[in-house]
Amino acid sequence: MKGIRRQMMNSPPSSSDSGRPPGEEQASSAFWQLHEKVRRWIWEQHWQELHDIQERAIHAVLEKDCDVLISAATARGKTEAVFLPICSNLVDDAVGSVRGLYIGPLKALINDQFERLERLCEHLDIPVHRWHGDVNAECKKRLLTRPSGILLITPESLEALFVLHGQKLAAVFRDLKFIVVDELHSFIGNERGRQLQSLLHRLEIILKRPVRRFALSATLGDMERAAKFLRPDGSCQTEIIVSTDSDQEIKLQVRGYTQRKPDKLTLDPNTNDFEREGAPIGDRYAIAEHLFKLLRGTDNLIFCNTRQDVEVYSDLLRRRCESERVPNEFLPHHGSIARDIREDVESRLKDKGFPLSVVCTTTLELGIDIGSVASIAQIGVPFSVASMRQRLGRSGRRGDPAVLRLYIEESELIPDSPIQDMLRPHLIQAVAMVRLLIEKWYEPPRFGALHMSTLVQQVLSMLAQYGGARAQDVWRCLCATGPFREVDQQMFGRFLRCLAAHKLLTQSSDGTLLLDVSGERIVNHYSFYAAFSTSEEFRLMAEGKLIGSLPIAFPVAEGSFLIFAGRRWEVMLVDMEHKVIELKAALGGRAPNFVGSGGWVEDRVREEMFKVYTSTDFPSFLDYNARALLNEGRKHFFDLNLPKYSVIGHGSDTLIFVWKGDRILNTLALMLRSVGLQVARDGLALTVSRKTPEEVNHELKSLAEKGPADAISLAAAIKNKATEKHDRWLDDDIMNEDYASRNLDCQGAWEAICRISGIPFDPPNPV
Repeated sequence: MKGIRRQMMNSPPSSSDSGRPPGEEQASSAFWQLHEKVRRWIWEQHWQELHDIQERAIHAVLEKDCDVLISAATARGKTEAVFLPICSNLVDDAVGSVRGLYIGPLKALINDQFERLERLCEHLDIPVHRWHGDVNAECKKRLLTRPSGILLITPESLEALFVLHGQKLAAVFRDLKFIVVDELHSFIGNERGRQLQSLLHRLEIILKRPVRRFALSATLGDMERAAKFLRPDGSCQTEIIVSTDSDQEIKLQVRGYTQRKPDKLTLDPNTNDFEREGAPIGDRYAIAEHLFKLLRGTDNLIFCNTRQDVEVYSDLLRRRCESERVPNEFLPHHGSIARDIREDVESRLKDKGFPLSVVCTTTLELGIDIGSVASIAQIGVPFSVASMRQRLGRSGRRGDPAVLRLYIEESELIPDSPIQDMLRPHLIQAVAMVRLLIEKWYEPPRFGALHMSTLVQQVLSMLAQYGGARAQDVWRCLCATGPFREVDQQMFGRFLRCLAAHKLLTQSSDGTLLLDVSGERIVNHYSFYAAFSTSEEFRLMAEGKLIGSLPIAFPVAEGSFLIFAGRRWEVMLVDMEHKVIELKAALGGRAPNFVGSGGWVEDRVREEMFKVYTSTDFPSFLDYNARALLNEGRKHFFDLNLPKYSVIGHGSDTLIFVWKGDRILNTLALMLRSVGLQVARDGLALTVSRKTPEEVNHELKSLAEKGPADAISLAAAIKNKATEKHDRWLDDDIMNEDYASRNLDCQGAWEAICRISGIPFDPPNPV
C-alpha cells in the first residue's frame, strides 16, 4: 500500500469518535458566540477546540443573513457546524412552530441524525422530531397539533405533508427559521433534487417569505453551481465554506484481476482451499480470498456496484468462513434487504466488540454513523470520482489513514477478443479516476434537464394541497418563480392538455384545475410521494420472518434456489396474488439480478483515460497484476495507433473513439443513425456495422460541416423515452424535449467530430 498525502481537516469527534481531553482555555471567538448551554454541552463532549468549518459556520449562521453551503469530508463535523449555531439561536425560542427543518435522503440517515441531535437538544430544551414511514401516527399527530423545535424528514415525507396536511402547513412552519439539506450531492441532477427544489419553494410561498437554507456535502465538484442548485432563483447570497484543515493520509491500492475459468477445486465449497498455488482461478474467487485473508479480525466496508454482487460476495465470504470453521464476519447490506436486518448489521458494525466487514451498495455510502472502520474495499470501477471520495471518507477517522483498495476485473483475452477488452478499459478508468481524486476533481453538478415527470408530480401535489388551483397560479409557482424555469407558458399549456387527456386533471367552468379520476387515484396511493420509479416487488418470507423484497421482473419458480441476505434458500411457494415468496434454508442458490445502473461517465474521466494510455509512468498504487493489465492496455492502444487515429477498422466494422463522456457518445450515435448507419455503443467506442473507416470518416466530415445537430430531431428517433416515473402521461413532443435535455449534448458531439475530421470550429463562450 502506498500513501498519498492530501489536504483535509481534523474535526471534533462525531458521535462515533472518542473525545480528546479539553484544554484549559477555549480561545475561539466563534465558541463564545454560542449560547451558554451549547458551550456547556461542547465541554461535556471533551472537545479541545472548534475546527475550521465549525468556526466559519458559526459566524455565518449567527452573524449574517445568508444561505450557507458547507463541504468537508465524511465525519469531519459538518452536522455540528450547522446545528451548534442553529441550536444556539433556538434555545429560548423553540415552541409554537417548527423552527428548524432538516431534510435527508435516507430514513436511516434521518434516524441516525435524530439520535445525534437528541443528545445535544435534550440539554437545551429543544424538541426534536422525525417524520417518515416508520414513525408512528401518534408522534406525527402530536407534531401537527403542537409543532415545535427541529423536524427531520425525507423529501418523500415532506411531499406527503403537502398532500395530506396542506392546510396545516402554514401553522406548522409559521416561524420556520432554518432549512438544512444533508448530503446535497445526492439530490443534484435527478428527480429527487427537482422535487426537493420545488417543495422548498412551495413552502416559502406558503410562508410568504424566504427561509435561510443550509446544505452539507462531502463531494461537490463545483461549489458555485451547487449553491445555485440550493436556491435556483439566486435571491439570497450563499456563503461557501470548504474545509481547509490539516493533513490526512490516504493509503490506496488498485488490484488487477483477470477473469479465468475456475478449476474444479476452486468451485468446490467443501474444500478447505478456495485456490491452489499456481492454478488458474476465477477472479471472483480470488477477490473473495484476498478479502477473507486481509480483512478478518477488523471492521471494514466492501462496496459493490450492484446488489447482485453484494449477494455473490457475501455468499462467497460466508462459505469461506465455514470452510475454515470460523465465525462469519461478512454480512450483506443493500436496499432490498429488510429494514430490521439492515439495522441489525449497522448496530453490529458500531459494536466494536466483534469484528465485522459489511458487503454493501450505496446504502452505506452516505453519512450514516457506523463508527470507525479500518478500510474500504471497492469491487469494480466506482460509479464516479465523487462516489469514490464519499466511500473513502467512511474510513480514516480518529486521525488514522483512510484506506481504499480497488479490485478491478478484466476479461481474459482470446484470439477473437473485442478491441474494447484488449484496451483493459476498467483498469484504465480506475487509474484515471484515482488520478482525478488526487487532483480533488469531482463531477460537477449538471443543469438543464427538464424533469417533466417530476413536474407531473408537483402539479398533482399542488392540486391535492389546495383542493384545486388556477393554471396561471400553478405555472407561476412551479415554473415562473420555481425550479421548472425552462417551461414557458406555451409548453405548460401543452403539458396540461396531456394530463387532461389521461384524466389526471380537469378544468371547471371557472377555470380552476381539479384532480380528475385517474389523478385522484395516483395521488391517493402511497407510491405517489416518491419522484422516482419503484418496481413492483415480491416480499421474501423465511421461517415466518420478512427478510427483504425482490423485483417481480426477476423470474422465480417454486423449487428454484436463491442467494439472498447472505444465505442460500429454496423457493417453497410463490403467491402471485399476495406477492409473497416463501423460502427455506438450502445448499443451492443463485444471486438475483436487480434493476439499476451506475449513471453516466463524464467527459473529464474519458479525457483522463486518454492521458493514462499515452503516459509512460506506472502509478505506485498499482499491484503487480494491475501494472501488467495497464501495460497490456497501453500496448494494444499503440498497436491500434489510437494516439493518432480515432476511426479504425475491425473486421467488417468500424470503431470510433472520441474520448468523451456518455452524453456525447449517445448524441454521436444518434447523429450517425440519422444518416442511415447501424451504430451501437460499445464501452469506450461506437461500433458502426459493415462500414469501412473511409466511409465512416466521410459521414463524420459531412456531419461536421452541417454544424450542431438539432437535439429534438435526434430525440424523436428514440422509441422508448419513458424512463422516469410519470413519463407515460406525456406526449411525444414533450418527451422529445425532455429526453434531449437529459441525455444529449449536440454542441459537444459536433465539436468532437470536428476534431476527428480536422475541421476548425469556434467553441461557444462560457456563460
